[in-house]
Amino acid sequence: METVYEERAKVFKALCDERRQRILELLHTGEKCACVLIDEMGMPQSSLSYHMKILCDSGIVTSREEGKWTHYQISKEGSEKAIELLKKITAVSESSTECKGCCK
Repeated sequence: METVYEERAKVFKALCDERRQRILELLHTGEKCACVLIDEMGMPQSSLSYHMKILCDSGIVTSREEGKWTHYQISKEGSEKAIELLKKITAVSESSTECKGCCK
């Protein structure tokens, strides 16, 4: 069973690569066939598959099969989950975490 940290890491792994960011930019306008992404990105099918697996595993992108090609689109639910995750882990806590004198 995955830990919460492993699940979080999938989201950030999906976003930390410039090629995956470009793929997400291409998907902003709607669903794209892998053949279009291959052409737009100028990368081999095997490289695109690698990046799309990471994006799909994060939940930010979904895929569907049509014939021999896969079509990809940004998942509204996955995107909202990623936004909430970032808000949650970067929120400033109101509780005090001041040193209790152990650092002196």
